[in-house]
Amino acid sequence: MTKAELIEEVSRVSDLTKKHSEIIVDTVFKSIINALHRGDKIELRGFGSFRIRQRESRKGRNPKTGERVDVPAKKVPYFKPGKELKELINQTQEELAPPSPAEL
Repeated sequence: MTKAELIEEVSRVSDLTKKHSEIIVDTVFKSIINALHRGDKIELRGFGSFRIRQRESRKGRNPKTGERVDVPAKKVPYFKPGKELKELINQTQEELAPPSPAEL
């Protein structure tokens, strides 16, 4: 799913305009990015958590020349899926389908 498809889905489900949906999606993404930049952990119950991991500097190798190069230390975003998300992903399509009106 692309960002445009996500905006389309938010617009369809919420009966908002695409412009309003785009603002919502952008705000969520920017909020996650800003929190990670501050070093905060984002925890979305039932979905998962985002955090920053510190990678130490190391010796790497230039794939073209084979020459050894220094790779500097850096921070990388990390996502850990929640238990509920893992369970939902492993369900069959029939289990995910909403109940039919006859079942209600």
